[in-house]
Amino acid sequence: MSNGDITSAAATHWVFAYGSLIWRPDFPYLHAEPATLEGYHRSLCVLSHKYRGTEDCKGLVFGLDHGGTCQGLCYEVAAEIWPATHAYLSARELVTHVYQEKLLPIHLTGSQRHVVAMTYVVDKEHWQYAGSLDEAEMLEYIRQGHGEAGSCADYVRQTAVHLRQWGCADAGLEALAARI
Repeated sequence: MSNGDITSAAATHWVFAYGSLIWRPDFPYLHAEPATLEGYHRSLCVLSHKYRGTEDCKGLVFGLDHGGTCQGLCYEVAAEIWPATHAYLSARELVTHVYQEKLLPIHLTGSQRHVVAMTYVVDKEHWQYAGSLDEAEMLEYIRQGHGEAGSCADYVRQTAVHLRQWGCADAGLEALAARI
């Protein structure tokens, strides 16, 4: 997808959040609401050596992996601030290029509308893609990981807490967070 597709002249733009963007968007938005993405699921499938780990002691972060459904949050962003918001998100999310920007159809659960939102999907060919790890492997990475943005354990817990607050509880994530 070209940059021109993502920065088109729409009245507003939408961003789908499934991890730390839920509780730390760090960009202005008009409003947020719970949302569902079909065809992808939230997965601790990305090795982090920057934000939640180091080269010597990697952590894990979430990626959108193919298959299933993902509940998250969708932010509406005004067109006049979209270029700056998009630049910020690109710098934050594409730092190692393990994610690919995608415009995907999202169901806004509060208003029962469908929108097209920008989101970040894991690149399964990237070296940071960890794939499906068993619980013991995930817990090891989560417990050891600490990087520029803090601990991996806090990242997982904060995501679970904020999903619950928005009514988007993830039972698997909740159970994992309780075992950290």
